[in-house]
Formats: sequence, structure tokens, C-alpha cells
Amino acid sequence: MNIHALRQGLSLVFGLIFLMLWPAQVFAVDSPAPRVIAERLQQEYEATSSMVADFTQTASVAMSSRVKHGNGRLVISKPGKIRWDYTAPDRQVLVSDGHKVSMYFSQSEQMIVQPINQYLDSDVTYSFFAGTGNILKDFDIFAPDLEAAANELAIRLVPKAAHPQVDYLHIWVDAATFLIKRLEIVDQFGSVTDLVFSNIIYNQAIAPELFNFTPPEGTEIIEH
Repeated sequence: MNIHALRQGLSLVFGLIFLMLWPAQVFAVDSPAPRVIAERLQQEYEATSSMVADFTQTASVAMSSRVKHGNGRLVISKPGKIRWDYTAPDRQVLVSDGHKVSMYFSQSEQMIVQPINQYLDSDVTYSFFAGTGNILKDFDIFAPDLEAAANELAIRLVPKAAHPQVDYLHIWVDAATFLIKRLEIVDQFGSVTDLVFSNIIYNQAIAPELFNFTPPEGTEIIEH
């Protein structure tokens, strides 16, 4: 899994994430309007101080049969602290202390470090997940051209400002809590990154040192 796949997969999201109506039949009669879903989603995440979850990731490349799979654990502590630990197919860590972002890749024995403002240019979901963004301001909100499960609601988000890696996103939320269960990111070429969250715990105390990562000895450090 390369740097682009990691960024796009989180990436938001990481800050994240998420009406000009599409066909009304994609929603059940009693489903809220897309903007109402987005408003509730934003409200719930503004009231959330932390989030811990397992995730599975599937990434498919447009015009290719190649599909990449990954999984790991996500930890968020507001404001601005976030960590993604990929355990498969190989170990990767993306961690931010709110000031800088460090991306460690075990396979290449490298860690890339860059200021958070520079990273935000490449990750459309970071600010939402990290508690510093607002999907109502950052995205246009639509009904999706797909159906959600009986206990879920879905919306389609299109970045208001053109983004080099994201054409649109689909977000599935729990119909009762309005918290994210699944995130799908589609780029301008039609490549898709799908993230599904499970074992989610909210508002748990998180140790600050978790967001300071020291790579193994011998790792090449690349700073931007």
C-alpha cells in the first residue's frame, strides 16, 4: 500500500468528512433529508471528544482489476490529534499531534514528516475527524445514488473547493446515533477507497503520548 493509498484511505477524514436533491426514491419515506443528516452528523462529532475504532479498507483502481485490502485501528482525540495504525498488509502508521503529521512505512523503512497545514492540502477528511472542520461549510451535500442498510443513512459529499484526490465521498451513518459507520472516497479517475469502522468507542480518555511516534532505529526520516 503506497503513500497515495494511505492518504486517500484516511484521507480523512482524516477532517473529514461529510441539498441539492438526487432522485428522492433512494431514501425511504421517513428518512431525513441529506442536509439534515449532515447537520446531525456535524452536531454529534462536535459533541464527541474522542473516538477509537477498528477499520477495514478496500482500495480499487479505476480501469484495473487490482484491489488492495488493509485493516488496523484508528484513534482520535480532539482537537487535532489522530492516529491510524495499519496492521495489514504491512505496518504503516499515520499520526498527528495537531502540529505535524508523521507517516511511517515499515516496508520501505521510511517516515515522512510534514507540517499539518501542508498535509491538509492532500487530506480532505482530516479536519472533520480531528474536530477542526465543518462538513456543512466544506462540502455540497446530496442524496446518494445508492441505498443504505435498514439501520443506516447515507449522504453524498462533493468538496466545494476542487480537490486533487477527491471527486466525491459517500458517508454511511448509524440511523439512531448519526455517527459514521462507513466512508467511501472516489477520486477523479474513478478509483475508490472504502473504509468500514467497527468496535467503535466514543469519549474515552486517550493518553497524549499515543500521538508521538518514534520509528524503529535505522528508519530514514524525510522532512518536508
